[in-house]
Amino acid sequence: MLELIQRIDSNPQAEVHDTLTLPYELRIRGRLKAVTDNGHDVGLFLDRGPVLRDGDLLQASNGEVIRICAADEPVTTAFIASGLPLARLCFHLGNRHVSLALGADADGRHWVRFPPDHVLEELAVLLGATLSHHQAPFDPESGAYAQAGREHEHGHAHSHSHGHSHSHSHDDDHSHAH
Repeated sequence: MLELIQRIDSNPQAEVHDTLTLPYELRIRGRLKAVTDNGHDVGLFLDRGPVLRDGDLLQASNGEVIRICAADEPVTTAFIASGLPLARLCFHLGNRHVSLALGADADGRHWVRFPPDHVLEELAVLLGATLSHHQAPFDPESGAYAQAGREHEHGHAHSHSHGHSHSHSHDDDHSHAH
């Protein structure tokens, strides 16, 4: 069994030996036994926390590189107008702590994608969305505390000095005549 032990930064020169296609529920795990797309047994022995994203590269203990692919899985895609309707839908779905993927199709229609759930689907329709039930990769947004845009860890340290004061004077008069 090939032991996948390390996440590596995307490198166009990296020779990819195989791919591992996984649904979202398995890409959130750091420990896993699986079979690659070419039929090789692999075990994931990774740090916990960061989600494996479509296109991520993993290095095996023998140096081989495996690319992660997001599997097609059942999803609900809610199409809705941009601006306030989209913001309102994202707010209400996100307020229910569901993972969401966001995007736009080739025609510029905005969408919010989530795992099938009849309660969330009813809410989306009430807010003006049109639903599509289909198979597609589910690669939801990273959490607010993940690194901007992606959830990769990098092997370098950041050291900053924070020796400044935060005292401010607030003696302004904010009265206005109307």
